[in-house]
Amino acid sequence: MFDGAEMPPGFRYRADFLTSDQERALEKEISGVTFSAFEMRGVVARRRVAFFGAAYDTSGPAPPPLPAFLLPLRDAIAKWADVDPPAFAMALINEYPPGAPIGWHRDAPQYAIVAGVSLLSSCRMRLRPYVRPNTPVQAGHRRAATHEILLERRSAYLLAGESRSAYEHHIPAVTALRYSITFRTLRSRRSLRDPP
Repeated sequence: MFDGAEMPPGFRYRADFLTSDQERALEKEISGVTFSAFEMRGVVARRRVAFFGAAYDTSGPAPPPLPAFLLPLRDAIAKWADVDPPAFAMALINEYPPGAPIGWHRDAPQYAIVAGVSLLSSCRMRLRPYVRPNTPVQAGHRRAATHEILLERRSAYLLAGESRSAYEHHIPAVTALRYSITFRTLRSRRSLRDPP
């Protein structure tokens, strides 16, 4: 069983974070959520998204507040992460149809702790040390994942500390429909001025 020893500092994982009944209830609520296409750097992703509380793009209209059905999950995640529930200012539901990946990225700098829950199917999460854009890379050298974990259905993960700030992650194309519910805390204004 995974114990976190193989992952970067600050990464936590818990299998069976949700019961089957809790997963079914969330799936039922999610069926009524309106998803939108997600565009990053001019490319439309294969997954669809629904933002609540806050969004990456602050120039558009503010997203709606967290819906009531997400509050018990947010509270459970907050207890596990040892933070006050309202500290999780953003909730994001990703809908991954079969074949949808998420590319290598490090979450937006205005967010600190990232916690997520997997629904309906599992996926792999890969991590590698973050390298700033425009950093010279040796010709022919392909950066590979240094850490990998299977995120099981109904499990939860937490990216904090070094695993959040010094690593980037991605999820290869999923083989079955998957929903991911992620919660993010805001970084303080002072920490936003610090180097990432």
